[in-house]
Amino acid sequence: MREVLSDIDRWQAQGKSIALATVVQTWGSAPRGAGAKMALTLDGEISGSVSGGCVEGAVFQSGTQVLKTGRPQLLSFGVADETAWDVGLACGGSIRVFVKPLDSAMYGEAHEAVTADRLAAVVTVVNGPHEALGRELMLGEDGSIVGSLGAGLDEAAIATARSAMEAGHSQPATLSRVGGESLEIFVDVLLPSPTLVAVGGVHIAIALASIAKALGYRTVVVDPRRAFGSETRFPHVDQLIQDWPDDALAQIGLNRSTAVAMLTHDPKLDDPALKIALPSPAFYVGALGSQKTQAARRERLLAAGLTEAQVDRLHGPIGLDIGAKTPEEIALAVMAQIVAARNGAPSR
Repeated sequence: MREVLSDIDRWQAQGKSIALATVVQTWGSAPRGAGAKMALTLDGEISGSVSGGCVEGAVFQSGTQVLKTGRPQLLSFGVADETAWDVGLACGGSIRVFVKPLDSAMYGEAHEAVTADRLAAVVTVVNGPHEALGRELMLGEDGSIVGSLGAGLDEAAIATARSAMEAGHSQPATLSRVGGESLEIFVDVLLPSPTLVAVGGVHIAIALASIAKALGYRTVVVDPRRAFGSETRFPHVDQLIQDWPDDALAQIGLNRSTAVAMLTHDPKLDDPALKIALPSPAFYVGALGSQKTQAARRERLLAAGLTEAQVDRLHGPIGLDIGAKTPEEIALAVMAQIVAARNGAPSR
């Protein structure tokens, strides 16, 4: 959603009709995951993508029809289709894309959640009776509900949305009406933007913050040492905190969209911060240091009262083993491990 907001806002200000296409299911080597979006207008403007360029043309044609008729469409592309070679999915992937006219009211609610970095989920009926197709309901992290799927479906939809929010990823699902009729829905989980907190304004942190920003992360650097944590060294970060790491982390507030990288190599700075980061919901916590340094650090943290399970969360030595030597290479190894952790991939 985040990638198409600015263009949709501009088109709305210009009074244009807008269609929104969303990947609602994938199989095999699909170019983009569930939740990927493409917005389009009748005069040929496109924002975002639902594939690596493979099916955008076909989706655009369907989108113009949707805007003219007002009727949403569920599209399927895959190797079993005669159109597979034409649209470029002959590599083995299959996707389903739901295209509907943009609902300005629901978009406004979703826009507010995304820009405020609040967790939310939008549930859309993507397959079912004509009168239900395209209906939407949004569940906020605080339990607030906007919209309705109707026909007594809201309770089940909210439970499904809550489960998807806890899992942290968008997903398709099926709901049953009274009488046995089923509808297909898509739960689009709107996650807060990921944040990287680098503790220690060292050379590695300079490169790490740049790589993280290129990947869409909000970047925060923490260092109480003015010579290291200066604006001159970090003009490119979103937030620079010249405070002790434990105080800074408490101020930032760590959530499941946060990654913390301890780079100071100094127990006076690292250990107090790790006592906050490891028990937190942060999806990644890593610390610079050799195997020997990590062993000593582990003993200190356990002696300080952290549990075995909490200490086991620590990635140390930090980063994937790619033979990195320069600060830039180490930063790449660290960011690769953070991405693997966020995507649930094995970190080797």
